[in-house]
Amino acid sequence: MKQNLGVGRLLIAVYGVFAISATARASYQLLREFDQAPLAYSLSAIAAIIYILATISLAKSGPAWRKIAFAAVTFELVGVLAVGTLSVSHPELFGHPSVWSNFGMGYGYVPLVLPILGLAWLVKRRA
Repeated sequence: MKQNLGVGRLLIAVYGVFAISATARASYQLLREFDQAPLAYSLSAIAAIIYILATISLAKSGPAWRKIAFAAVTFELVGVLAVGTLSVSHPELFGHPSVWSNFGMGYGYVPLVLPILGLAWLVKRRA
């Protein structure tokens, strides 16, 4: 169990870093450059909100927080897959990349791997 707690703390820390960085990036983009790529920057803002929600809910305990964490991480995975697919198949929609563009390629594919690890951790923690 102790090892599972360490993995969970690492996962929460990575989510926290992404929450801070995505929020900072999206805030700047929305305030300063929104007209250049409104879709990409709006998606970055959504990603930031999801990362914040996932960080908080993964760190909390209890069945309600677990449901919120599961919903946030699932939404994140669906978002990465949808935005990744659209950014590859219709790059003209994205004036600039978002956090989830090209399946998170600009972030070393961590945005693609992170929700998979998050869901695996939530399922393992429940068992």
